[in-house]
Amino acid sequence: MLQLIKNALEYDHSITTYTGLSSVSIREINKHDLLILDVMMPELDGFTFLKEKRREIDIPVLFLTAKSFEQDLIEGFSIGADDYIVKPFSVKELRYRIMAHIRRENRTKSNMIHIGNIFCDFTVRKIYVNEAEINMTSTEYEICSLLMRNPNRVFTKDEIYEKLFGFDGMGDAETTIRERIKEIRKKFKIYEEEPIKTVWGVGYQWEKNQ
Repeated sequence: MLQLIKNALEYDHSITTYTGLSSVSIREINKHDLLILDVMMPELDGFTFLKEKRREIDIPVLFLTAKSFEQDLIEGFSIGADDYIVKPFSVKELRYRIMAHIRRENRTKSNMIHIGNIFCDFTVRKIYVNEAEINMTSTEYEICSLLMRNPNRVFTKDEIYEKLFGFDGMGDAETTIRERIKEIRKKFKIYEEEPIKTVWGVGYQWEKNQ
């Protein structure tokens, strides 16, 4: 089945296949655009895996299964599946479903960034560590948003201040930004996250490869 799917899709996509989930990391999964997840697998079934890991998986998940009972469909969607294909299936249908989900994902990705365990949803202006929302002030959110949109780029305190308050800002950029960064770090430290790095003598950057 794995080889059949790979043969059917690799003309249009780069395909990686696994025979089980025990050796697959979430980081590796998130390097891809879509995950096709079989329900019945050795060691760990697809339902259990997705229920435990959905918040960490930042791509659409399509269940592939021989089950067709309504309760199984409901369970799959309730734990975060984006779609559900029942065996036997048409290769043409599988291709079109994948294309549709990737198009939809490309439209919504611009409104969200996921770096490590930290998510920034620009639509609702909120930042999360896994499922926990971080309570931030408007200024703190703007600093995180700026740095996350430009991971690994170093911003000086003056640059950050100008992005937030414009050239007419009347405050002290050095003190203002330093204190805001300090407060942001406190909030992330609760969740054992330290995404903002100080580049001494220059400024701050959001580390992409934490």
